[in-house]
Amino acid sequence: MTDADPPPFYSAHLFVCTNRRGDEHPRGSCAARGSERLRDYMKARAKELKIPDIRVNTAGCLERCEFGPAMVIYPEGVWYRPTSVEDVEEILQVHVIGGGRVRRLMLTEKDVPPPKR
Repeated sequence: MTDADPPPFYSAHLFVCTNRRGDEHPRGSCAARGSERLRDYMKARAKELKIPDIRVNTAGCLERCEFGPAMVIYPEGVWYRPTSVEDVEEILQVHVIGGGRVRRLMLTEKDVPPPKR
C-alpha cells in the first residue's frame, strides 16, 4: 500500500470457491466436496462471533480444484483447504480473530494443479 491508496474496506476478505463441475470431471469441484455448506457456516459463524470488518464471499473457480474445498483470505493471500465446520471454526479463531495461521490446513506453493493438456 502507498499513502495514495484508500484504506481497505475490510480487514479480511474470505473467498470460498463454490464452483461446481459435473461429477465425471477429472479435476472434481469444490462444491461437490461440500464448499457451499462450509461457506454458509463460515458466514453465519462470523456474524455470530461479531467479527468486525470482514466479508465472506462466494468465489468461482480458484484453480485449486484437486485440493478443494479451496478458500483464500486477503489481504494476506493465505490459502486453505477446510473440509469440516471444525476446520472453518479453527480458521476463524486462529487466522481471522487471532492473526495466526492454521498450518495443517494451508495450501502452499507445492499444492498446484497438474499442467493443462
